Amino acid sequence: MLQSSSTTSKDNKSHAKMGGETAAQKKPRSDYPVRAPKPVGQLISNIYKDRISQFYSRGQWENNNLLAMMNEAVVSGEPHVQLSVWDAPKLTRPTFDDAVSHEFKKTSVGSWFGPSWSTHWFKVVIKVPKELADKRLLELHWDANNEGLIWTEDGKPLQGLTGGGERVEWVLPESFRDGKQHTIYIEMACNGMFGNAPGGDSIQPPDPNKSFRLDRAEIVAVNPDARQLFIDIWIIGDAAREFPSDSWEQHKALKTCNAIIEAFELGNKESLKTCRKIAEEYLGPNINSAKVYESGKEPVVFGIGHCHIDSCWLWPFAETKRKVARSWSNQCDLMERYPELNFACSQAQQYKWLKELYPSVFERVKKKVAEGRFHPIGGSWVEHDTNMPSGESLVRQFLYGQRFYESNFGNRCQTFWLPDTFGYSSQLPQLCRLSGMTRFLTQKLSWNNINKFPHTTFNWVALDGSQVVCHMPPSETYTAEAHFGDVKRSMSQHKSLDQDATSLLVFGKGDGGGGPTWQHIEKLRRCRGISDTVGLLPRVHLGNSVDDFFDKLELKADTFVTWYGELYFELHRGTYTTQANNKRNNRKAEFVLREVELLATIASIKDKSYKYPKKDIDDMWEAVLLCQFHDCLPGSSIRMAYDESDEFYAKLFKTAKKILDDTSKVLGVSQATSSSITEGAALSSLSWHRKSLIDINETEAAVACGKGPFLKLRKFKTSEDKPEVSLRKLSGGAFLLENSQLKVEVKGGCVTSLYDKSAEREIIPKGEKANQYVIFDDKPLYWQAWDVEVYHLDTRKTLPCGETKVHEEKKHRVSVVTETKISDKSSIETVISLSAAVEGEQSYVEVASKVVWNETMKFLKVEFPVDVRSTEASYETQFGVVRRPTHYNTSWDMAKFEVCCHKFADLSEHDYGVSVLNDSKYGFATTGSLMRLSLLRSPKAPDANADMGTHHIRWAILPHKGALGPTTVRKAFEFNSPLKLVSVPLSGSVLSGPPIELTSDSSPALVLDTVKRGEDDEDVSRGELPVKKGQSVVVRIYDSLGGRARGTVATSWDVKRVSKTNLLEDELEEVVFEDGKFAVDLKPFEVATYKLQLA
Repeated sequence: MLQSSSTTSKDNKSHAKMGGETAAQKKPRSDYPVRAPKPVGQLISNIYKDRISQFYSRGQWENNNLLAMMNEAVVSGEPHVQLSVWDAPKLTRPTFDDAVSHEFKKTSVGSWFGPSWSTHWFKVVIKVPKELADKRLLELHWDANNEGLIWTEDGKPLQGLTGGGERVEWVLPESFRDGKQHTIYIEMACNGMFGNAPGGDSIQPPDPNKSFRLDRAEIVAVNPDARQLFIDIWIIGDAAREFPSDSWEQHKALKTCNAIIEAFELGNKESLKTCRKIAEEYLGPNINSAKVYESGKEPVVFGIGHCHIDSCWLWPFAETKRKVARSWSNQCDLMERYPELNFACSQAQQYKWLKELYPSVFERVKKKVAEGRFHPIGGSWVEHDTNMPSGESLVRQFLYGQRFYESNFGNRCQTFWLPDTFGYSSQLPQLCRLSGMTRFLTQKLSWNNINKFPHTTFNWVALDGSQVVCHMPPSETYTAEAHFGDVKRSMSQHKSLDQDATSLLVFGKGDGGGGPTWQHIEKLRRCRGISDTVGLLPRVHLGNSVDDFFDKLELKADTFVTWYGELYFELHRGTYTTQANNKRNNRKAEFVLREVELLATIASIKDKSYKYPKKDIDDMWEAVLLCQFHDCLPGSSIRMAYDESDEFYAKLFKTAKKILDDTSKVLGVSQATSSSITEGAALSSLSWHRKSLIDINETEAAVACGKGPFLKLRKFKTSEDKPEVSLRKLSGGAFLLENSQLKVEVKGGCVTSLYDKSAEREIIPKGEKANQYVIFDDKPLYWQAWDVEVYHLDTRKTLPCGETKVHEEKKHRVSVVTETKISDKSSIETVISLSAAVEGEQSYVEVASKVVWNETMKFLKVEFPVDVRSTEASYETQFGVVRRPTHYNTSWDMAKFEVCCHKFADLSEHDYGVSVLNDSKYGFATTGSLMRLSLLRSPKAPDANADMGTHHIRWAILPHKGALGPTTVRKAFEFNSPLKLVSVPLSGSVLSGPPIELTSDSSPALVLDTVKRGEDDEDVSRGELPVKKGQSVVVRIYDSLGGRARGTVATSWDVKRVSKTNLLEDELEEVVFEDGKFAVDLKPFEVATYKLQLA
């Protein structure tokens, strides 16, 4: 038995080792109760989520929630806040020195101030009570529900105020805690951040009689713990609301928020610290400083502070100048408190305003630029429209912008910045590269209302093949509020994750200015804390610049997808037409400037005593560039802005006339209204040989022939038995206008037949009418001045014309006139003309209209059905041509139902085509074989009287042999640059030919577009950048048709050296110059600039 027992024991041990024996069990946890003490229910997610906002919202709970503990004390009224005011007369905006020289009258909280756009200066005397002197955070809270600017007693701007509960606080300096009186001034602008629209719709025309109530002027002792807790639970609450409900991160956020609410005790300041400790479990321990960004973990979202200030929009240009000072002083102030804040802002014009009007703020900005915190960006004079400005205007945007940045901050911009412009021209990448910029940022295409743009990060390619790296922030805004959702969308809406997952988050109050607030920066600290502590949210980083972001993109840009050609914006198509007078002024100014520069250049070289008028030319260009701002030229601003732009243009045209008069004296000519052939000449600023009729008195014409700038006049030969142009009345009220090339039948103001004799081709389809006026209902979904929607095409109505009559019957020109009634308030007088054909020159039908326009939400257009078939139409753009579909095969094709063109649109087969020229219009459409020029709109917001009044508009129908070619390009230039009659001395010395030209054997596709003096020549320079010895001439040439274009430039000037330059006139390479000539060899649509250094 003993043996057996012993064996069994061994066997048991053996079994235990082999796992055959049951192991001893752990005892139950001593603290886990045997019986359930109470029922515990599942957390009802939606109820507990809704509870979160109750903790910090106004309304019935605000006296019992976190808001009740935000402030430790508030004092107002005398003796702590003494108020007096001086009301600036009328709508003036006086300077500080002017304002404080006046008598101030006592005022108080509760007083009203107005009307709209008026200015009121307040003297604010602050005395901090003793009991508040030791409080942790003291602020002045000022809320007059309008914009304001705080000034020191000695006249230095400190910080802007927004009003209406936004940016109403100013941190009191430590020196104010001494119990003594301290004086500041506050400049009140009687407008909100978005102007003075009545009611809640900001784009309605401003109410001129608004008043604003001063609601608050008080010293506040803020509880920093409560303020920080407010941001804590705001962001954690967003995580609870926006993280997926099937994620543990969302459930933890919800639990954390409710734990904070439960720990809060009204009136117990220590409970605030407890609540913040709970928040740190979700946010991490470093959210109270920039240290939160030092975790060493790789971010994917890069935040950059930004302040988009429209140079005009729902306010005039004059108010923008003050917005700049308010907004940028805010950012300098924030940078002192938040070391991670980097701020980017564009528009050299706004920096110039600041420099001239607020020099102390400009010096603060310069200091922050030097520290690498404040980043001038964009490289252009303003954030301009890119659809309608000429190619040379785009060049000058970069030339003037980059020169300002370089001369004031020591550096040029690398990134072109246009977040809010209404579409992007196909030549911009080339012009960017020629201006020293390799990157481009926008986001406006996220507003497309038909197709969603497919890329976030990509290479954008111009007509000539030049490319820039383009990034469109996936948060799809340039005014992000730095919400949790903005950071989240920076990944969830990113369309290029297969190439690069990083993105920019552009945050800060914008459009009306403002920029980032302290709340924005605090929120982003917490978003970063969540990413590092909990995860799931894309990791955001502050502390880098836009260029830092693009530097990394460029390293891998060779793998990015490409987008060729224009970035067409599928919205705001009405901006090609709205505010017609402003657009006309733009076109006229561009042409007069090229004439001014050409003649002033010639004069300054011919006569050393004549000084090239650089300041005047700069002032004129800066006015044009300013008016090309993306809410001015497109027509989307209030009336006050156009009153200002009218003044700018009037001054420009006056200055141009004076310069042209001065250059005429130097060149030995004078302006004339009539002349004889022997004493007259024709002024042409165009570079090619020109042969055209010109009126020399009320009844006679001459033939101007030659190369500019002054063309000889020859007698116009005709005979009674064989007139060069004739007019004959047909049956049924029709007229036949005929010259040696064309036969034009006109009836009721419409062209019923246009026959090309040499081509033996009828251009108007049988039964159709060209020059047919049509009108459409024009009621977009919201944006009146901006949009025309596709459904407006369904409302087309033809306008019946009255009787056509003979208007003019001269030996060189005949014309007929027709009255068209639009309504009881509106009408059109149309003159259709045909001039005698000039040998070797293509003839065209010219139309001049006088439109009396007083409609409401109507769109006037003129149609040209043509017997030409092509799936693409061609439209002139800057330095080239863009081709667009004439069909609606896809939604992308249909989206282009209204497009932008410059001086011409063309529909051509391989051997024949028709061009429509214009002198001031930009909207066009070609559907099938129907060409349609947009004339006038009548939106009622934001300008209730947009386009009301009388308009003079010219266009022409130009048939031509072959596909689109140099004939159309040149005739469009000539149509916009009519010959001018001048008187010349009998010696005729000025008629010796142009001092610079493209030789006759050069490609006719080449356009010598610009002749000007070098920016930094010693006799021209204004001292912005280092002066260069000697005299130079800069010429710009481009290929206009999209092929390899070769030619020769010849000059009679004494040139010692020629170099090819970029648009900024940096010399790139020397060009062979022999016998007064140098060769030009351009790639398709290439823009080339040359500098001729004179001996």
